[in-house]
Amino acid sequence: MRKAKKPRAFWKELPILIGIALLLALLIKTFLVQAFSIPSDSMQDTLQRGDRVLVDKLTPWFGSKPERGEVVVFHDPGGWLNETPTPEPNPVQKVLSFIGLMPSAEEKDLIKRVIAVGGDTVECHGSGPVKVNGKALKEDSYIFPGVTPCGDRAFGPIHVPKGRIWVMGDHRDDSLDSRYHQNLKGHGTVSEDEVVGRAFTIAWPINRWATLPVPDTFDQPGINKAMAAAPAALGLAGAVPIVLWRRRRLTGERNPR
Repeated sequence: MRKAKKPRAFWKELPILIGIALLLALLIKTFLVQAFSIPSDSMQDTLQRGDRVLVDKLTPWFGSKPERGEVVVFHDPGGWLNETPTPEPNPVQKVLSFIGLMPSAEEKDLIKRVIAVGGDTVECHGSGPVKVNGKALKEDSYIFPGVTPCGDRAFGPIHVPKGRIWVMGDHRDDSLDSRYHQNLKGHGTVSEDEVVGRAFTIAWPINRWATLPVPDTFDQPGINKAMAAAPAALGLAGAVPIVLWRRRRLTGERNPR
């Protein structure tokens, strides 16, 4: 009779379990979700300095594009963070941030709200409101109390190129966003390729836990008019050859040679 194997001691299996856990954490950070820390007051009152948000990195892999109203994390397009010193992380922070258990202190990333996407026209004059494709945004639900939609920097009208987005902080008087970088490459817009993902929830501290939905004002009728016109135009372009072919056929039947 075969003798039953003696179970391996837990302390011998522990390194394997830790290795598997770290590998899973690294895969999750790379492809699914990553934590980011809020370093400034630019997104008040939606986000406070020190909040930890979770960012969805999965959907962009399936072709999802940033949409109006979303809060997104993106890499510095170039020159946006020149004035901000980057703190030197200690070895423990480096390890934890590498596997996604702690926000990275080395990556130069920003977090803002998407106001307009490729094909949109965006503008803001005087005390506001911000207008997208001619539609005024009602931003009372998310911009910092007491500030005006334009903040101290009126702009536009600006046509956002295809594949790029126009972003603004919710604290319009304390956010160096698209408005302040129109002299740089991209003229204040950010390439979709620079977007890490959408911030979908505040995970820490516990008493600040909340989701980050798209405000209703971005779903108002007419704001997608420019985008909706594209399918109609394509449909018309496709219908013209069919109509011409049908007319030619009928003419040929009426006037046989």
